[in-house]
Amino acid sequence: MNRHTQDHDDEPAEASMDSVLSGVGPRLRALRKERGATLSGLSETTGISVSTLSRLESGLRKPSLELLLPIARAHKVPLDELVGAPPVEDPRVRAKPITMGGRTLIPLTRQPGGLQAYKVIEPQRRMEPDPRTHEGYEWLYMLSGKLRLVLGEHDVILGPGEAVEFDTRVPHWFGSTGEGPAEFLSLFGPQGERMHVRARPARAARSEE
Repeated sequence: MNRHTQDHDDEPAEASMDSVLSGVGPRLRALRKERGATLSGLSETTGISVSTLSRLESGLRKPSLELLLPIARAHKVPLDELVGAPPVEDPRVRAKPITMGGRTLIPLTRQPGGLQAYKVIEPQRRMEPDPRTHEGYEWLYMLSGKLRLVLGEHDVILGPGEAVEFDTRVPHWFGSTGEGPAEFLSLFGPQGERMHVRARPARAARSEE
């Protein structure tokens, strides 16, 4: 990357920072008046000169941590109230369900990479276990119905409220018991995400495991 391109890439970040800093002055003035404090009184409390405080409020002096910390202490407010904390984004996950091999996965996380969480709906059907392995670790928590889990030498039926955790390098498979649908939560890392969501099943009747 050349210097010209790097400078161009830095422009949005610098513009955003300038926007934040430009709002500090009016916020300082509004907070001081709300507290009924004078510039001289605030100067005595903070040790910052009246002229510096005045220039901060008018935007003629660039705010710094050294100046803002004593002002925040004087007003007994968190520092982010002076700077302006970024807005909290809507926490709701609006992801579309994914259907793979007859199984429906509803994403419960939206950030790429790291641990992923899904609500999984396994329909009633007859299936033959097809154990597979991949890198990673997995957790399952049953919400409703029954789910068959084959893990190494274990072959168990899971019911509501039961949880399991296992190393996915051990041959494993889970699917319908044939007695009804099942719903469960599944958590796994990036390797598991590739296996569950992106891998194409060898045949429609196979589980994604």
